[in-house]
Amino acid sequence: MKAKYKGPVIQRRDQVDGSTTDQRLLDSRGPSDWVHTDPWRVLRIQAEFVEGFGALAELGSAIAVFGSARTGEDHPGYAQGVELGRRLVDAGFAVITGGGPGAMEAANRGASEAGGVSVGLGIELPFESGLNDWSDVGINFRYFFVRKTMFVKYSQGFVVMPGGLGTLDEMFEALTLVQTEKVTAFPIVLLGVDYWSGLLDWLRDTVLADGKIAAADLDRLVLTDDIDEAISIMVAARDQHG
Repeated sequence: MKAKYKGPVIQRRDQVDGSTTDQRLLDSRGPSDWVHTDPWRVLRIQAEFVEGFGALAELGSAIAVFGSARTGEDHPGYAQGVELGRRLVDAGFAVITGGGPGAMEAANRGASEAGGVSVGLGIELPFESGLNDWSDVGINFRYFFVRKTMFVKYSQGFVVMPGGLGTLDEMFEALTLVQTEKVTAFPIVLLGVDYWSGLLDWLRDTVLADGKIAAADLDRLVLTDDIDEAISIMVAARDQHG
């Protein structure tokens, strides 16, 4: 059955529209009635911030896990995600994901099955509907920038599993925020040596070699296959900064 979440609202069958709230906000084409409607959009944006802050204010220490929505349950990465979610809960963390399927669902599942707090922060998309069933606390956002604020504000670190464009966006945004000191003491772990090594080689051999970044920027990324190492990095950062 055709279905789509639009913020907290679900649309099914013939009621599913063909665009997203972000698309209408950012698309400058069309009639000039945006002059009259955009100020009212601010109230909706404000409401999303209020909803997110209210739901997550007492979350406590949390780690965001990013990864592909296309990781199937039979893929080794899914089992790794479940184990990662469980181990983060055992270490005293809540787990935050994008609330989708694949690696996100796996991490939520591990956290939920371990009795921890499993959070899914979803986003309105034209080709996906709803949050995965293992998101015990779920918020579905209309605006990407509001959702991204929630990830950074309520996470003490990121673990990045193999993923595509969305995962890369989240990883590079986190790295930029650390580089510019918008966030401090924010560990970023790339889980999957074979998957991420080519990207790091390119950053080192091309981007760094051409002087576009500093060596310290690459040092902020920890590459590993070891969940124990990923957990220990997150615990050490939490202990160091209270």
